[in-house]
Amino acid sequence: MNHTPALGLPEPAAGLSAPPAPPARPSGAAAGTTGRERLLSLLQRQGVLAVLLLVVVVSSVVYPTFGTLDNARGVTVQASFLAIVALGMTLVIITGGIDLSVGSVFALGGVLAAWASQWGIVPALLLPIAVCGAIGAVNGLLVARAGMAPFIVTLASLLAARGLLLALTDEGATTYLVPRGSAFAELGQGTVWGFGYPLLIALALFGLGGVLLQRTSFGQTLFAVGGSADAATLMGLPVARAKVTVYLLSGLLAGLAGALSAARLSSGVTIVGVGMELDAISAVVIGGTLLVGGAGSVSGTLWGVLLLAVIQNLINQIGSLNSSYQSVVSGGFLIVVVVAQRYLARGRRTT
Repeated sequence: MNHTPALGLPEPAAGLSAPPAPPARPSGAAAGTTGRERLLSLLQRQGVLAVLLLVVVVSSVVYPTFGTLDNARGVTVQASFLAIVALGMTLVIITGGIDLSVGSVFALGGVLAAWASQWGIVPALLLPIAVCGAIGAVNGLLVARAGMAPFIVTLASLLAARGLLLALTDEGATTYLVPRGSAFAELGQGTVWGFGYPLLIALALFGLGGVLLQRTSFGQTLFAVGGSADAATLMGLPVARAKVTVYLLSGLLAGLAGALSAARLSSGVTIVGVGMELDAISAVVIGGTLLVGGAGSVSGTLWGVLLLAVIQNLINQIGSLNSSYQSVVSGGFLIVVVVAQRYLARGRRTT
C-alpha cells in the first residue's frame, strides 16, 4: 500500500524547527478520511491490479491457451528479471529520483556473470553484484553529495556501462558461455513445481522490499525525502544517505537480474537490456508510484510488471501482431495512468 511518512521519524535537528504540523482532521474513520478520499486512495493503489485481473480473465476466455498453467509459468519467469530491476527503480522514484542506467547495468551484469561462471556460482554472483553495485553507489554519490541531476548522472552511467560491456566482449564479437550443468546454470533454469528459481527469487525480494518500505524507519525516510527533501532535512533525516542507498540498491538489483538472466540463457548476451530502463519506469508508474516521489508501493510495481508481461504474451497469442505493438500499448497505459494519478491526487487534495 502507499504510505506517507508519519511515525518513527527522528526528532528535528538541534537548532532547527520542524515544519508546522497540519491541521487536525475531523474525527471519524480510523484514518480520519472521508469515504471519497479513501476510494480515490484505493483506486490509486490498487487500480492496476483490477486492470490486470480484468485483462487476464478476458484473455483466458478469448484465448484458451492463455489461461493454461504452462503459459502462466512462462509469463512469470520472463517477467521476473524486469521485476527485480523495477523493484530497485521503485525505491529510487519514491525518493523523487530516476535511474536510466539499469538497462545497461543489467546487460553488464549478465556478461560479468557468464565470464565468472567458469570459476563457480559464487564468483558468478558476486562479481556482477559488486561491479553493478559500485556503479549504483557512484550514481548515488553524484546525485546526493554533488547535487547533480539524476537524469544526467544515470544517463552518463548508461553510456559508461554499455561501453564497458562492449569493451569486455570485443564490441560484441565474444560471447561468454555458462558451463552446462553447473550450479549457476541451475539457478537460472531450475524449477520448483514448474516455476523457475528467478521467479521465486523475485518474489522473495519483493517481500523484503515491502517490509523495508512499510515497516522500517528507512522506508518512512524514503517517503519523506520524496515528499520534500528540504522538509526531511529540517526534520533531521539522513537525506543524502537515503539517496545513496537507493541508487546502490538499484545497481545491485540490476546486476543480480542480469546474472540470473545469463544463467537462464546460458550466456552473457550483449544485446539484452536495451530499453529496459523505460520498461521498468513504465511498470513502476503504472503500479501507482508517483514520478514526483513521495508515494508508491512495491506491490503496485509487481502488478505493473505482470500487466506488461501479460500484454506481451497476449500479443503473441493474437499472432497477427508483432512485438512492437507492446510499446504502443504500454505507452497508452502509461499516459492513462499518469493522467489518472493527477486526477486522483487533485481529488484527494480537494476532499
